[in-house]
Amino acid sequence: MTRPLFIGSEIYRGSSYGGWHPLRVPRVSTVIDLSRAMGWLPSDVYVPSPRVKPAALTIWHTPEYVAALHAAEAAQSVSDAVRARHALGTPNNPIFPEMYRRPATAAGGSLLAGELLAKGGIVYHPAGGTHHGMPDRAGGFCYLNDPVLAILSLRRNGAARVAYVDIDAHHPDGVEHAFGDDPDVLMISVHEDGLWPRTGALGATDTTINLPVPRGLNDDEMALIRDDVILPRVTAFKPDAIVLQCGADGVEEDPQSHLSLSNQSHWAIIRSLMGLAPRLLVLGGGGYNPWSVGRLWTGVWATLNGFDIPERVTVEAEEVLRTLRFDGNRRGKNPPEHWFTTLADSPRHGPIRDTLRTRTKSL
Repeated sequence: MTRPLFIGSEIYRGSSYGGWHPLRVPRVSTVIDLSRAMGWLPSDVYVPSPRVKPAALTIWHTPEYVAALHAAEAAQSVSDAVRARHALGTPNNPIFPEMYRRPATAAGGSLLAGELLAKGGIVYHPAGGTHHGMPDRAGGFCYLNDPVLAILSLRRNGAARVAYVDIDAHHPDGVEHAFGDDPDVLMISVHEDGLWPRTGALGATDTTINLPVPRGLNDDEMALIRDDVILPRVTAFKPDAIVLQCGADGVEEDPQSHLSLSNQSHWAIIRSLMGLAPRLLVLGGGGYNPWSVGRLWTGVWATLNGFDIPERVTVEAEEVLRTLRFDGNRRGKNPPEHWFTTLADSPRHGPIRDTLRTRTKSL
């Protein structure tokens, strides 16, 4: 099998949703810089992400919405009617200079991933994972829904059955909207109970499994979910491709959720899914602490390649981590030293609560 491929772009380095927005922090650029500083990202496996043309987005998004998004970037404003219909120019989905080009680049990467995986392999696209976008409106920081586009691209390129696993702290309402009734797409979502968008109630059909989890979810509880829900369902489905949305907002240090995972729980899920299908696409997603998301997603790339994660990062990687800032958040005022010197969190063990056991058994 060929080496895993990394899809990235420099557009994320200078682009921000605004100085007050949770997505003001650098994420994809940090992963690129850390992976290179660790010696893990040679040029021959790095694939620049194309920017998708508006017409290509209409395989799922409405032409009216795509036109409105494109026009909003050009004008740097929207009318009240556009805001009401398409949810553009809202606090969650603000006007900013690259508001079309940035999500269109992420969408282009996900569409390209399906093509790159036509004959099998592994692709990592950390800028992907915008799972809240709807056909005709933005939602939850997501202007487009690149996971939906990725699944459609995989199917167009020979993957008849696709398993979509989402471990972001938030429920992938846009993906369920797209494929909730599709017998050839298995969707498994593990998300925090009661967190926005407050969809994804506990329940399961043949191809849609929603598991809301209680606050404080620990590594041992996630291991139970992995072994008793995710792996049995994916194995039984026999997918031609697996898409993992690996949102980093479930770790303990993230300011937007209330879970208590270490990044090692995410890496363990990746290891368990590798080899269960001939194609594997790993996307990013949520993650709003620049150190925790950068360290977690860099470890994802190491895991996909089978690289050992050392106890201490290289001098060059430490320089990358020490240049990060998290202004306006208490977690950024006095960062612990291990955020600068390590990638791997210490495991966050804990009891497996009866509530969670009951929920997993009901599925």
